[in-house]
Amino acid sequence: MAKRKTPEQLADEERRYELARSASTFDDFVVLASDPNQAIRAAAAHNPAADAAALELFLQDRFWGARIEIALHPNATDELLRRLLEADPRKRGVVHNEAKRRLIEHGVRFDDDGLPTTGAGAEH
Repeated sequence: MAKRKTPEQLADEERRYELARSASTFDDFVVLASDPNQAIRAAAAHNPAADAAALELFLQDRFWGARIEIALHPNATDELLRRLLEADPRKRGVVHNEAKRRLIEHGVRFDDDGLPTTGAGAEH
């Protein structure tokens, strides 16, 4: 059975969630990118104020929750979306598929292996 959180721990967690929702500076996002709570990291990546530099902080997150927020984020650049793609088909999931969908919307073409082609339409 999981140990119950103390009122102080709950208050600290709520403070960090609020920071994730209201973060507006790169330094705020730097702190949030190393938060031990994966849901807080995902909330920070979802924050509308996150620019491409802030989103990049969450690009290598171990858990897919933050990476899917990058794939869905309107401020994600094509470069960030490309870096979310998985070369190994066995590792592909919702993050890869959403990044691919967004790149296709931007005119990027994909080959039969599910990766961007290097020809026309690949440099958007």
